[in-house]
Amino acid sequence: MSSLVSVNNLTFSPQGALEPALDDVSLSLPKGSRTLLIGANGAGKSTLLQILAGKKLIKGADVTIKGLDVFYQFPEGVTFLGTEWAMNPVVRSDIVVSHFLDSVGGYRCKERRDLLLDLLDIDLDWHMHNISDGERRRVQLCMGLMAPWDVLLLDEVTVDLDVLVRHELLEFLKRDSEARGATIIYATHIFDGLNDFPTHIAHLRLGAFIQPPTPWNAGEEAQGRLYDTALRWLTEDRAHRRQLELDGRKTRGARRDTTGVPSDSETFYKKYDYSH
Repeated sequence: MSSLVSVNNLTFSPQGALEPALDDVSLSLPKGSRTLLIGANGAGKSTLLQILAGKKLIKGADVTIKGLDVFYQFPEGVTFLGTEWAMNPVVRSDIVVSHFLDSVGGYRCKERRDLLLDLLDIDLDWHMHNISDGERRRVQLCMGLMAPWDVLLLDEVTVDLDVLVRHELLEFLKRDSEARGATIIYATHIFDGLNDFPTHIAHLRLGAFIQPPTPWNAGEEAQGRLYDTALRWLTEDRAHRRQLELDGRKTRGARRDTTGVPSDSETFYKKYDYSH
């Protein structure tokens, strides 16, 4: 099966970083696949999705969608939805949802727009600055999904949704993917109700694939297995990181003082502690 999304030997280091965010990452995904990216916070999932979305300049790696370079020849039909959208001051301004959706082309996709308005339970008379984060997220999803997409890149965008809306959204995405042969790559930390969603799962650890996208076999006999798999992988990731800390990597967590001498910051702030 030919590859729709292809990454070869991708290494990426943000400016000023001591270690790469992604280290020799390669993947190949077929048309119509739905891949879950699983990994701890900071594993590189968001960075990989942003690169696939053409948002970061890379050198010395081959990253293509539909055979086109994602930075220099970005292909049509690719949609990226991430959590940072809800913090944009534009979408927190006093604009009515109906006007907002029309301003981004909703009138051109009336059938899908109306389907999503019903599915996401959106009130067209909402004012964007007066609604909750979860309601604003629903508007974002309607905006991003109302035009048919060939490749959908999702970065934890269901985090603000209630269980019912999230369930119905995932069912819609699965049906849409199957009906149109569209491809989804989804980074998430919420695995409830996802067992039957992916065709592939992948495990990122500290910027490298421990398991590249691999076919996932779901079914009734496997209920709960995705959550258990993710929990096991993340437990192994933390044990691996802690071993690196024992070997000299910078440690996380509390700093145990064995000398009994207050730090300079403790000494300074105690002078201005008026809580007693």
